Amino acid sequence: MSLDWITPADRLSALPPYVFARLDELKARAREQGLDLIDLGMGNPDGPTPQPVVDAAIAALQNPANHGYPPFEGTASFRRAITDWYGRRYGVELDPDGEALPLLGSKEGLTHLAIAYVNPGDLVLVPSPSYPAHFRGPLIAGGKIHSIILKPEQDWLIDLGSIPDSVAEQAKILYFNYPSNPTAATAPREFFQDIVKFARKHEILLVHDLCYAELAFDGFHPTSLLEIPGAKEIGVEFHTLSKTYNMAGWRVGFVVGNRHVIQGLRTLKTNLDYGIFAALQSAAETALQLPDVYLHEVQARYRTRRDFLIDGLAKLGWTVPKTRATMYLWVPCPPGVGSTDFALSVLQQTGVVVTPGNAFGAGGEGYVRVSLIAECDRLQDALQRFHQANIRYQPEAVIS
Repeated sequence: MSLDWITPADRLSALPPYVFARLDELKARAREQGLDLIDLGMGNPDGPTPQPVVDAAIAALQNPANHGYPPFEGTASFRRAITDWYGRRYGVELDPDGEALPLLGSKEGLTHLAIAYVNPGDLVLVPSPSYPAHFRGPLIAGGKIHSIILKPEQDWLIDLGSIPDSVAEQAKILYFNYPSNPTAATAPREFFQDIVKFARKHEILLVHDLCYAELAFDGFHPTSLLEIPGAKEIGVEFHTLSKTYNMAGWRVGFVVGNRHVIQGLRTLKTNLDYGIFAALQSAAETALQLPDVYLHEVQARYRTRRDFLIDGLAKLGWTVPKTRATMYLWVPCPPGVGSTDFALSVLQQTGVVVTPGNAFGAGGEGYVRVSLIAECDRLQDALQRFHQANIRYQPEAVIS
């Protein structure tokens, strides 16, 4: 019997194709054909979770008190660990009983925040390119997206002056993310001061994604939105343990900031899930309390890979700025070649997986994101395959 009459909700048809899912299909097909893939496409850390975190999880698993439903708002001890971490890192004072909420990863929270606060037809400001959850969440909620096109000549920073007053007056929320996925751009403290002033003027809720705060190099220290006076009155900030602590599969994140906004998200989540398994929250506490020597090791790992790959790409004609944070390089496609075509061609010719920039919005066209999630010997293999396939950056390059 045909089920053609069972159709998905309109909110699904409003979503653009999810390029990462398409990449997974192509990767599976390539593996079936025997290709040795070098996957630099996902933001999936390649190292193990720190042993103290694993040990804490094992101990917590053996405690029957952790086997029931956890509190909707997360355990008190994990919330305290979150707010203590913010105090140490940024000098930001937060109330663990209302200004911090554990999440099933930051992606879940970013998307559900839109469902909690965006009505059909509400206008949401989102940079382009940006992390897909920043625009897909509002689209699922029925919101209208005003894309702020980012430009390399402005170092991929939001140009607040480019937003018409008529748009700003209608806007309800502004999502943004520095250090940035996918561009790896960083923002000075003055930018955060400007965006708080802008949001207060136009009564816009700021949603800042600070997932890469700890993956910073060369003495750079990312700014937390909540460091800026008045920001907590109009904003929230998301973080995750996925990247810094190699806990991507554990699905642990959190949001901090305005207690009323957080309460709205909590209310939604009480109708959708029961929160993070308490044993994982116990392990996450351990992660947030790890000594800085671990953080320095992670930073050194990505910094070494960054330098190695930038130098290797330079020999193939690319000039890629030395990033100050994140685990990505934002690499221009050869002239005249689109992001999707270039990424697919690279995959087919070399078995190297990169992510087309248009997966992050129209503003990402003409670039690919390369993740620093392989050791330098594998990065060398990738560069060698590029060389053998004559994939390089030059005006006369032709990608077959």
